[in-house]
Amino acid sequence: MNNWDDLRVFLAVARAQRIAPAARALGVDITTVNRRLARLGAAMGAALFETLGGERRLSETGQALLIHAETIEAAILSATEGDSERSGIAGHVRLSLAEGLATHVVAPRVARFRAAHPQLRLDLITASGFLNPSKREADIAVMLARPRNRQLRAARLADYRLQLYATREYLDAHDVPGDAAALGEHTLIGYVPEHIHAVELDYLSEIHDGLVARARSTSINVQHAMIGSGAGIGILPDFIARRDEGLVCVLPGAVALGRTFWLVTHEDTHATPRIEAVTGWLREVVVGIG
Repeated sequence: MNNWDDLRVFLAVARAQRIAPAARALGVDITTVNRRLARLGAAMGAALFETLGGERRLSETGQALLIHAETIEAAILSATEGDSERSGIAGHVRLSLAEGLATHVVAPRVARFRAAHPQLRLDLITASGFLNPSKREADIAVMLARPRNRQLRAARLADYRLQLYATREYLDAHDVPGDAAALGEHTLIGYVPEHIHAVELDYLSEIHDGLVARARSTSINVQHAMIGSGAGIGILPDFIARRDEGLVCVLPGAVALGRTFWLVTHEDTHATPRIEAVTGWLREVVVGIG
């Protein structure tokens, strides 16, 4: 197994989880991808992927190969794209994190990170639900609950607070609720219950029994937009709401929820330069969000 092109094909399929998108990204046809995967699998003596629902998921052998393939990729990128006076950290990092954190905290600071690490490719993944690092769906995940998988390393990243918010116009038109029970008389904005992927997002049940959202979305950014348009009252992280001058805190002090972001990495890659570069940067950008 001495063909970098075969490993490059393997990495593309591992990241796309499908043959056709990987082939398009590589600029080759599907037959070429399948042939090179078969050759690489034969060299390894085992299948590299399992097919589940049309997706290609890494087998145990594939997961083991992924670590070495990404190490080789990083070395090649460093050698071919390197600038001796700039960062030598190279490779590809998939970072899974909540949409609100990505939009309002992380994304605005990507330019500075890219300037410091021009050879490192960074994917910010905000799919519904956090990708699972234990399944190699992400290199790093910021999660709301601390995982118990021994293959993962978890560390507290940041604590943050959520409160009720509405516009002054909405409150003037509908009166300010006197307590949590009175929220039932208002239009509440929140998540779609059947699409809540973490119990930590079930805010309304924690505030008061029987509260039901009447305007709902799977996206915290959409919820923010609905609250900001005067559609009702909703729970927002302070790190989102305090940037919006049009919002007013409702029942301040009486209703406040605390949550924690956990920084999760693979036990076998957490100390690699590319992972340490991203995790170190994340710790810097979340300072003060609480």
